[in-house]
Amino acid sequence: MIETSRSTRSRAPITHAATYLLPIRKSRPEDLSELGAYLEGLSQHLEVIVVDGSPEDFFESHAVLFWPSCTHVAPAARFKAANGKVWGVLTGLDIASHDKVVIADEDVRYDASSLERVLSLLDEGDIVRPQNYFEPSPWHATWDTGRTLLNRASGGDWPGTLAVRRSLLDRTHGYDGDVLFENLELVRTVRAAGGREAVPLDLFVRRLPSTTLHFLSQRVRQAYDELARPRRLAFQLSILPLAAMMLITRAELFLPAIAAICGIAEYGRRRGNGTAVFPTTAALLAPLWLAERAVCSWLAVLCRLRDGGVRYHGTAIAKAATPERKLRQRFQALSSEVER
Repeated sequence: MIETSRSTRSRAPITHAATYLLPIRKSRPEDLSELGAYLEGLSQHLEVIVVDGSPEDFFESHAVLFWPSCTHVAPAARFKAANGKVWGVLTGLDIASHDKVVIADEDVRYDASSLERVLSLLDEGDIVRPQNYFEPSPWHATWDTGRTLLNRASGGDWPGTLAVRRSLLDRTHGYDGDVLFENLELVRTVRAAGGREAVPLDLFVRRLPSTTLHFLSQRVRQAYDELARPRRLAFQLSILPLAAMMLITRAELFLPAIAAICGIAEYGRRRGNGTAVFPTTAALLAPLWLAERAVCSWLAVLCRLRDGGVRYHGTAIAKAATPERKLRQRFQALSSEVER
């Protein structure tokens, strides 16, 4: 286990009483200079903590890169979890100096406006779920934006960043780290403990696209997340047989069905002034994304039946997320205390 280390410096006055928490893990050399510059800029405005689960040689090179603008630490052994991101988040929450914490993946890029807005929403709520958009937007990012638009049409997308009040999670002793859909687990935990969630559809935070290879490697894993939402999974599993039945018995309805999906995605694009950041082509690609998810949902179920879970950074994780009903039962007493 790599020893935990912290770096400090004499900083300019901090403009936000908040912490920016970034969990990372690298197993091969990468150029992180742009990320380092981004975090250095953020450090002028709030505390920045990087929890780094990389092997020791990479950890040491990252320590040089992030010093002196960030607190750079290794994941604490007492928070070890199957999901390495949660392990990093729980470690960072334990040492954060502030109650307001922004948790973000390494490809998330806040600007001053979005950062100020997400923190201000924590004045009245306990967890905030912004909306990500890709910039730049290569073909696979535009394809994946079809998912974003469909999610926005039905309540809001699940981004690579959340803002949360640490004090509430202190009372719940964190959240389960042995799940795959960790953002859903975190939000469900906060809500079950009596916390208030905000989903501002007009709060956009830029996200850098992944490589095409990484995008392709995530398709089944992301479909596996839906085991945490059985009704949504059932719908996605039904798409292939329903499409086949339609083509055989009512082929004339197939194109109208495709148009309807595009229309729903376009509605998601227009909600909350989404046309400012989401391209029209993403709405047109939504049926293709849905077809991809229909196939990958069956593959995800196969992974569950055959392997007992899906592989995540070398570990098979069986549980997508804890049912909300179980969390409400677990935190019923705490929820009543918060309401009083």
